[in-house]
Amino acid sequence: MNKIKIKEIFESIQGEGPYVGYKQLFVRFCNCNLKCNYCDTEFSSDNDYIEYDACELADAVNSYNTIHSVSLTGGEPLLAVDFLKDFLPRTDKKIYLETNATLADKFEEVKPFIDIVSADIKLESSTGIKDSIKFHDKFFDKCRGVETFAKIVFNNEITDEEINNCCVLGKKYGIELVLQPVMENDKMTVTSEYAAQILDKFLEKYENVRLIPQVHKFLDVR
Repeated sequence: MNKIKIKEIFESIQGEGPYVGYKQLFVRFCNCNLKCNYCDTEFSSDNDYIEYDACELADAVNSYNTIHSVSLTGGEPLLAVDFLKDFLPRTDKKIYLETNATLADKFEEVKPFIDIVSADIKLESSTGIKDSIKFHDKFFDKCRGVETFAKIVFNNEITDEEINNCCVLGKKYGIELVLQPVMENDKMTVTSEYAAQILDKFLEKYENVRLIPQVHKFLDVR
């Protein structure tokens, strides 16, 4: 049975999106196919990791009894899709996938085992990632039938075109959009007034939008 490198496993409070405040078990996978400007997560597989096979990881996950769900995070968990296809059928926990929403075909391989999708919409203005919308469009199409919401990390460079593109995706697939200001430690990098203005700009085009900063940073938890 193949093994995979897991950066860390830990219990904490979900601090992002509509499931904020729920207790989760976080399973952080190594490696990512993108490199966002604001990313401060250590997910390199170069050192400080633990190797698991699918049975070992399932046994570890199944031993937690007071959690709402298991957050597969990273990095990008879908890079480990072959491992996930072996691991996920071995656990009866609710599965919450955190993904950059660019690997639609890989998601389809594990879709039957995913309960909640927390997907990013990558803005060039905040991430430096270009032309991601076409990948997100394909990804959200594959998400049909699975509870899905999209996080949009923004700074003071967000453009009207980006706002419109996000709202078009939201309407097309009927998904909730969660606006998340870029943070530096426990502080937003934009003012509260600016964040409220951006929320209003979204709401003018699409009604299913919320503004939720990274609450776990205010709580000082992982």
